[in-house]
Amino acid sequence: MSDALDELRSAVWNPSFPFASPPAGSQDIGSQFLFEQYKLYVEMTDRMSARRALTNSFFLTINLAALGAVGSLAAKHPRDWSAFVTTISALALIAECFVWFYTLRSYRQLSNAKYTVIGVLEEKLPSRPYSKGEWGAYIRSGKQGKYFRLTTAEQMMPLIFGIGYLAMFLYSLLK
Repeated sequence: MSDALDELRSAVWNPSFPFASPPAGSQDIGSQFLFEQYKLYVEMTDRMSARRALTNSFFLTINLAALGAVGSLAAKHPRDWSAFVTTISALALIAECFVWFYTLRSYRQLSNAKYTVIGVLEEKLPSRPYSKGEWGAYIRSGKQGKYFRLTTAEQMMPLIFGIGYLAMFLYSLLK
């Protein structure tokens, strides 16, 4: 991990940026830029988390609407409803669950990268509220009990729906 972190540090910091000594009585311009970039980067990371929540809502809505439609149509038209329609519906919904799962996985990977970059940026700031405070000293310490990652819970949802659709698919084949 140390080699990867060292590689990240060298990728994040621009060696050609002029961190010249500030004139007497003035503030270091490099520190001002760093703080502004840090604020912008944290805001972008927060927006990505909001997009992830919106993505979850989108996929959850698709699944609930599809279940409602399939169940309603099957109940209203039991003679016309065939194993073929159930099979096709189940396969389409299983595929949608794969897309949902891998979308969440991509968000998790992107989040991990963003929070690692935040930690590197915090190395040059007076405090490290996220990397050493929130995560390092508090959550990872277990003072709140065992931490259950939100991304783990999020990724359970497509798996739960997918298992249900797989059962629907198998039932339609055996019927």
